[in-house]
Amino acid sequence: MKQLLLGTVTGLLLTGAAWADEMKLAVTTSFHNSGLAEILLPEIKADLDLDVQLLVVGTGQAIRLGEAGDVDAILVHSQKAEEKFLAGGNGTHRREIMYNDFVFIGPKTDTAGVAAAKDAASALQLIAEAAAPFVSRGDDSGTHKKELSLWAAAGLDATGFDSWYRAVGAGMGAALNTASGMEAYIMADRASWLNFANKGNLELLFAGDPVLFNQYAYLPVNPEKHPHAKNDLAMKLEAWLTSDRAKELINTYKINGETLFVFNAKQ
Repeated sequence: MKQLLLGTVTGLLLTGAAWADEMKLAVTTSFHNSGLAEILLPEIKADLDLDVQLLVVGTGQAIRLGEAGDVDAILVHSQKAEEKFLAGGNGTHRREIMYNDFVFIGPKTDTAGVAAAKDAASALQLIAEAAAPFVSRGDDSGTHKKELSLWAAAGLDATGFDSWYRAVGAGMGAALNTASGMEAYIMADRASWLNFANKGNLELLFAGDPVLFNQYAYLPVNPEKHPHAKNDLAMKLEAWLTSDRAKELINTYKINGETLFVFNAKQ
């Protein structure tokens, strides 16, 4: 009997029949904080028998993990950085999956008058003119990159700001917690804001400017550069993420009746 059991276990180990396939995916903290991963991962496991191990970091760090071959694919939201990643031969291609938008959050008192701003640039100019407390992620994430580009578009240089501007070097959830504690302004992705439990005296003050569009894309790591990368599993996951099943799950994921992401993968 012992020999029979041992033979069965050995056979399972050799065939891999006892375990699901595994791959590593670097994702942004904003995606993770949205809660969508908790909806998608069990369905991916059920449909594909694939365990997706998430490495939750900012976009900049996710790209570095991909460049080092430490993950099999990345899911990020900074197109310029993604294009640079591809130009360096680090990824095979870029596939858009879904989008939401960035929003400006701030204290309900809104001393800077952001709620009345006509566009994103005006909102930031009002904050700077009032020297109102502002929390920046400061972590080279997609959100941080976007924020810096918006300051520049408003004719302002964030590197020269005084103490009212606080770069915390943290993920979206931690940055929102800091802003809540300080009753400060902050730019966040809509999904993270809607799923944020510690809102305190903060509220959404400004949204809707087209420049606040926030696209998420999936990039498999290049197996020619990193032969150990599980490109077959990365492609299997991409096929699922761009399927009608994923579309349904993404588009119907809501918090308090509000949609967090819109699926826009081209099939």
